[in-house]
Amino acid sequence: MSVQQISVFVENREGRVASVTRCLADAGVNVRAMSMADAPDFGIFRFVVDNPDAARSALRSAGFLIDTTELVAVEVPDRPGGLADVLAALAAASVNVEYMYAYQINNRGTAVILFRFENVAAATAALQAAGCKIVEAIPC
Repeated sequence: MSVQQISVFVENREGRVASVTRCLADAGVNVRAMSMADAPDFGIFRFVVDNPDAARSALRSAGFLIDTTELVAVEVPDRPGGLADVLAALAAASVNVEYMYAYQINNRGTAVILFRFENVAAATAALQAAGCKIVEAIPC
């Protein structure tokens, strides 16, 4: 069970992120969650969208360098300790988190944490054993 994340490598200069989001919008693709990491000369714009195939096609056609990564999405209660409980289950199973980001689901009292793991199978097994809710699509 995983969610596709698209990463776009962009030069670290004005307007490049705007051009990525305009490309997605023009293709009718909606960004559900995103994260941005920077380095001196470039940035990595990571996001999960409603239509990964259309996003990849549009971005490649526009000349962007992209990569696709499988993430594990976990729905957690939006309360103090919700994330801590998930991370404790992973730590107990000796599963390392490479990176993560999150977003809140409106009107449901939950959040979705998007995880990148080196060992997806071990992470998924640990999460399932702890009773965590793994989701295959990002709810709105």
